[in-house]
Amino acid sequence: REVIAPAAVNTSAEMLELAAGIALWSCPPHIKIPGVVGLAALRGIRAKLREREEETGGNNNTVGDGSSARDEVVVRWDDVRMTLQPTKKEKKKLGADAKPKRILDGVSGAAKPGRLLAIMGPSGSGKTSLLNALAAQVPRSKRLTLRGTLRHDDVSVGKDTRRNRKRLNDAVAYVQQQDVFYSQLTVRETLETAAAMRMPTSTYTQSQRSDAVDDVLRAMGIAHVASSKVGDVKTRGVSGGERKRLALACELVGGSPHVVCCDEPTSGLDAFQAQRVVESLKKLAVDARRTVVCSIHQPRGSIVAMFDDLCLMANGKCVYQGAWSDAGEWFGALGHPIPTNANPAEFLVDLVSVDTSSDAKQKESEARVEALAAAWKKRDADADMDADVDNNADVDNNADASRPDGPENGSVAATGANRRAGFAAQFFMLLKRSWRQVQRDGATNKIRLSTSMNSALVFGSIFWRMGLTQTSIQDRLGLLQVSAINAAMAALMKTLTAFTSEKVIVNRERASGSYGMTPYLAAKLCAELPVGAFFPLAFGAVVYPMAGLHPRLDRFAKFAGLIVLESFTSSAIGLAVSSVAPSTEAAVAMGPAVMVLFIVFGGYYVNADNVPVCFRWINKCSLIKWAFQGLCVNEFAGLEFEKSGKKYGDQNDGGAVLERLGFDGTSAGDAAREQANVASFCYLLTLYLLEKNAPKFQSMEP
Repeated sequence: REVIAPAAVNTSAEMLELAAGIALWSCPPHIKIPGVVGLAALRGIRAKLREREEETGGNNNTVGDGSSARDEVVVRWDDVRMTLQPTKKEKKKLGADAKPKRILDGVSGAAKPGRLLAIMGPSGSGKTSLLNALAAQVPRSKRLTLRGTLRHDDVSVGKDTRRNRKRLNDAVAYVQQQDVFYSQLTVRETLETAAAMRMPTSTYTQSQRSDAVDDVLRAMGIAHVASSKVGDVKTRGVSGGERKRLALACELVGGSPHVVCCDEPTSGLDAFQAQRVVESLKKLAVDARRTVVCSIHQPRGSIVAMFDDLCLMANGKCVYQGAWSDAGEWFGALGHPIPTNANPAEFLVDLVSVDTSSDAKQKESEARVEALAAAWKKRDADADMDADVDNNADVDNNADASRPDGPENGSVAATGANRRAGFAAQFFMLLKRSWRQVQRDGATNKIRLSTSMNSALVFGSIFWRMGLTQTSIQDRLGLLQVSAINAAMAALMKTLTAFTSEKVIVNRERASGSYGMTPYLAAKLCAELPVGAFFPLAFGAVVYPMAGLHPRLDRFAKFAGLIVLESFTSSAIGLAVSSVAPSTEAAVAMGPAVMVLFIVFGGYYVNADNVPVCFRWINKCSLIKWAFQGLCVNEFAGLEFEKSGKKYGDQNDGGAVLERLGFDGTSAGDAAREQANVASFCYLLTLYLLEKNAPKFQSMEP
């Protein structure tokens, strides 16, 4: 019988859930609300059953409580192999020549507590891939195969199940190369948020969390910039080196990870800042007795002197793995002595690099690299490494007996595995962070306000003091249409550019299991509610009296309410688009394309009664259509127009205009409810997409 893969079953079930959710959302409220609640409950039950199935059917050799209870962990990896299968396009183009790409080829080694291990090699040698494998954070892909053994002490790191991931999040800290933060928060506030994620109020007091933040600020050497904004390309903030150390501090605060992995922590920094970062890593390894592993590219001599061990990579193979002090002897025995006055790191990277400047040099360098890799492979690395680890463990234990523990010695206090905060605590923590980011972003808020005011002044000047003549009917329709489009596009573009950048931070924090998507999205919407409502209100307050629209206060209130609601609906669409877009550029390309469809079916260019049956679902989903309909009903209901004196074409009252547009028999409240329906659907769709696209990692198969 044909066996259906569990991943295919899960994908089919998720597609059925999405289809059922869309179908239920188009039903009347008495069917929609209980149906969606039931579907959410069913999805939760299925997730629990899948988690239980993963735990019972998975590998029993997982990182367990015994590993978490120890402060010092030896990380071993044996015969790690990573291959990437060719794409369908490559198979079609190359045929039989399309072979899998070997990213890692039988790499073995060990990282020891109290020592700083540097993974080095030329570009494309597999440094970051190996580091990702050691941190158990290789992005999951159908084309990727990851095999080998990864152990913490003598316990194998098992499959990427939820329970195993929680344990790994407590045991391993992974500092990515891309250090992105909320720009308007200070360094201390950023660390306080990270501490709140790992140190819930049910277990820790506010004083304990403050002490943990102070300890890590001093340990990482960033206490002097604790009150400075982190900053970004728009806002001046801390330096690049301080931002790198802040990224490391965020992974250490409130917890005690046994293993710390850093991906090229010195990239993009000047020599001084790079040395400060590596000094922090060295201090963490020595004082806190942590196992620290980092990939690094061409460090200067003073940085090289701080490394204890080296893993030299070339073409996905390990050329050397051991103590830095023994590297010179090993390569000298192979006929490649390290020059006395040369930087050993630069010499070794050049030694294992392939020179493609000519065919002869390329063949010569490739042969040299293969010979070096073959020589290391012949060496009985496993036996020597085991003996070396045992000897070092004895030395470390003796050293520990004479070394005082605790934060006063410069180490980060160990707290063990921590339980994450609950839903309410996560919501208020994320609400506080989002509100600080929104209300402090003065540059963006000023630009948004000036854009809204400019649009209002331009539209108000063009449609200045419209009367009640027959020609003012067309003017009113044009003003209401461009007002709806302007509010929608302004909110859409802001969301597309902001959320795709914020998603990088969210995915990083989700990978460490800091919080759930429901409290995050709820907190984000609540924090942005006042500021998001202000700009369309300001637009309406200027354009409404300038254009001379319906002169009643209740009509202005409805006009402003509809514009604000449309702005939030457009923002919800932007969130849904950004949830699937891989980058800001892609989101900016996808969002306006969706909005163009909504504009075409917005009720002004195509009459609702003339829309083809196959496109009427777009008409029902168009926020422009519902906003335009609500604005028209609010404006034209009850208006009496002057006669032009012409024989044909006059429309005496607003009811005739609404009937011609196909809006007769409706109210502004009906349009508002439909807009709210579209907005709530997009928010739920965003939540579904964020949950579905959560960071997933490749399991290392034996």
